[in-house]
Amino acid sequence: MKKFIAITLMFTASQLSAQLKAVSYSENGQKLNGFASVPAKSLKQKPGVLILPAWMGINNHSKEVAQKLSAMGYHAFIADIYGEGKYPATTKEAGEQSGYYKKNADRYQSRISAALKELVKSGADANNIVVIGYCFGGTGALEAARGGLDIKGVVSFHGGLGKDAARTGSTIKPKVLVLHGADDPFVPQKDIDGFIAEMKEAKADWQLVYLPNAVHAFTEKEAGNDNSKGAAYNEKADKRSWVYFTDFLKEIFNSK
Repeated sequence: MKKFIAITLMFTASQLSAQLKAVSYSENGQKLNGFASVPAKSLKQKPGVLILPAWMGINNHSKEVAQKLSAMGYHAFIADIYGEGKYPATTKEAGEQSGYYKKNADRYQSRISAALKELVKSGADANNIVVIGYCFGGTGALEAARGGLDIKGVVSFHGGLGKDAARTGSTIKPKVLVLHGADDPFVPQKDIDGFIAEMKEAKADWQLVYLPNAVHAFTEKEAGNDNSKGAAYNEKADKRSWVYFTDFLKEIFNSK
């Protein structure tokens, strides 16, 4: 029995790996390199999920998420925000690169829009799209909603919630789910309060879920498990956030 299970797991992992396809595209003259994951059998609505990676760019975690989603019947695409020749090699570079897009939300939204087009090209229905993101990508998911992109929902995993007070607000149509580490030291209370006020003013359909004992990057296994560093993996928070997320998808796409 154990041997059978092992073979089955190996076969499944092989299948998932085969589903991930490198895709080159461009935006504003910049070459970008994303990944598409196409389901062997799509759900009826051909829903798509755009994945926005954390500040170091596309990593193993974002690829695993894409593969898990396609195994569930969703079309998935991992966006490249920085572009070829601009990938950060250090956290200092990542801070500078991500900082630019946080300060220039219109540029971030343009990069997300370009990736959305690739998701649709891969087979997703343009009318059934959700954008999700991790850390810096979580900020991007919220920017997709703020920018009025044609999507049904956004999900932020341990993402930044702040927005420049000088920016004018508008009605937010996509449903919003924020999965937040209750002990995250990188998201100040003023940003949380500002986000809540923003959602209310925008008349959004939103949820903010606190995951207990979790800090920043709680879904990233490579972050280690030392909460004192401010960023650490938390298995329970990771699993719980995935349940909240997949329930959110089922609600939006009316799938079982």
